[in-house]
Amino acid sequence: MNQALMLSGWRYRVLIGSVVCSALAYLAVSLWGGWSAVSAAVSRVGGWQGGQIVGLVLLGYGLRFLRWQIYLNALRHPLPWWPSLKIYLAGFALTTTPGKAGEALRGVLLRRWDVPYPHSFAALFSERLSDLLAMVALALFGLSAHPEWLSMIVACLVLLACCVLLVSRPGLVSALDRRVEQRSGWFPRLLRHVVHVLHQSHSCHTPRRQIGATLLSLLAWGLEALAFYWILNAMGAGIPLTFAMFIYAVSMLAGALSFMPGGLGSAEAVMVTLLVSGDVALPDAIAATMLLRLATLWLAVGVGAVALSRIKVDI
Repeated sequence: MNQALMLSGWRYRVLIGSVVCSALAYLAVSLWGGWSAVSAAVSRVGGWQGGQIVGLVLLGYGLRFLRWQIYLNALRHPLPWWPSLKIYLAGFALTTTPGKAGEALRGVLLRRWDVPYPHSFAALFSERLSDLLAMVALALFGLSAHPEWLSMIVACLVLLACCVLLVSRPGLVSALDRRVEQRSGWFPRLLRHVVHVLHQSHSCHTPRRQIGATLLSLLAWGLEALAFYWILNAMGAGIPLTFAMFIYAVSMLAGALSFMPGGLGSAEAVMVTLLVSGDVALPDAIAATMLLRLATLWLAVGVGAVALSRIKVDI
């Protein structure tokens, strides 16, 4: 294997460690000014219900891992569940990258299992597509009460439809491949890689697999939306479950479309704004938002960092 792709060695660990430390530093700075509000929110939620909320989130991770295994099997790479789980969770260490692109680290970790990069990237692309579909579906719960978000959801639907069309119609991808194969330059080369990934993604999106993956995505992200509802309920905010699901989904979509690392800043701003529009006091809205991000985004980064540290590969 090329030295640049080795999974061990001080350069690799310094690179990954610097990204994780940067993410944790951002977390520390974010909490510096609002720690009192977050600690007060934690005390109102309580240890027992806080444990249940974390349990919901972890169960969601498990469902997403099951979806990942389905995609790897579809790509003819059936990995044993334990090493595959460690690799999958390790990708969470780089969740705080634009569009979660850092989760492509899994492709590097899968090389020791002889999984080609186009195949692992196809699984990652299929995950993002399934996530987008689930978030749009969850956002529809409260759209009638907040039509001002219709344009963003329509934009997501258009993007989703284009992607589904590409992965379900190999002829379109082949036509694109023929147009770029004779051209030179970095952009045509990039397009050829994208085309290869799209070709591999086709096997992940047969009708049966698509239905199964969509159900798993809805359940996984629905559990995080339910965790958000439990946080709000514990803090005494009278927010209906459907509205909580809408707030969560729209905030995550806004964060994803902003291409900020992990949706940082944009997702929180939308979440707080929508909570305040639902008559939640601003301090409570900020505290609930930060608590949710701790229990979802930052928990994922922590779990991913632990999983990454447990992966050992000989040079």
